[in-house]
Amino acid sequence: MFNLNDIIRPNVLKMKAYSSARDEFKGDASIFLDANENNLGSLAGENYNRYPDPHQKKLKARIAGIKGVQPEQIFLGNGSDEAIDLLFRMVCTPGQDAMLHLPPTYGMYEVSANLNDVALEAVQLTPNFQIPVQELLAQVKPTTKIIFICTPNNPTGNAIESESIEQVLRNFNGLVVLDEAYIDFSDSPSWTTRLAEFPNLVVLQTFSKAWGMAGLRLGLAFASAELIAVLDKIKPPYNINEATQELALKALFQTEALKDMVEKIVQERQLLMQALPALPAVEKVFPSDANFILVQVKDANRLYHYLLEKGIVVRNRSSLPGCAGCLRVTVGTLEENQKLLQAIAAF
Repeated sequence: MFNLNDIIRPNVLKMKAYSSARDEFKGDASIFLDANENNLGSLAGENYNRYPDPHQKKLKARIAGIKGVQPEQIFLGNGSDEAIDLLFRMVCTPGQDAMLHLPPTYGMYEVSANLNDVALEAVQLTPNFQIPVQELLAQVKPTTKIIFICTPNNPTGNAIESESIEQVLRNFNGLVVLDEAYIDFSDSPSWTTRLAEFPNLVVLQTFSKAWGMAGLRLGLAFASAELIAVLDKIKPPYNINEATQELALKALFQTEALKDMVEKIVQERQLLMQALPALPAVEKVFPSDANFILVQVKDANRLYHYLLEKGIVVRNRSSLPGCAGCLRVTVGTLEENQKLLQAIAAF
């Protein structure tokens, strides 16, 4: 039986969160002399002389309505990378505990593990980029505290089978972190709908992809209110700046525009997936539930540099396990995609 307090680091359980000026003040006031702000104003614009809401209450209320969760189940971070780092800090004792991930996958899990001195253990995805569940569970040790699963997976683009994820959730007494950065482009339902069922589940999402807000750096973690309360305790007090909160809140009222953009990207993805296999340089196009496509080509390094010469930047993923000879291509505009196809055809 999973018990969150059993895996949180003892020092984290005991610590008290930093109490900011905005946490201590309650009620209404017209003169603020508590936070050592510049009361003359800001050279950057109105309201930026004041510290932002450390709890992002307005933003979380809007997100909760869109995602069908409670505000207390939402953590907002400086990109989902902040949530990844804080999850390590929350449950992994440096030099003692371990994590499991499934390469080829998102590289920040490994970077954060190394930064936090957490042993990095890996089980490679199957040739069709799914989880070898029994092999994964056999690798679990008493010191294994987190398993990271990216779905749809980066860089392969495919969604991970829900039955496999459920098996992992039911048979592992640590945190299972599902990174859903690309969920908006997939037909698979989000695992946020099953948070109540699995107390060890953490779902990561981001506003960098479908919402088009990569420059604002706003990521999300969804989990039980108990787990989110711990993340809120250990985060920096003002981790989401005022400009990001304002602009994100404005964007969150444009859900129809989001739907239109996602539909266009998925349509362009399908057109690319139909056109790429016909090109002589292309050997295989992998299925994609994301806003990118993994493409196996005859000479990945040469084609990558050839495209650079043409002013087209893709990602060379051929050094990753299971991705020999592969380039990762983000779905662009109709014009960009046509130029890409023309360039590969002329290679």
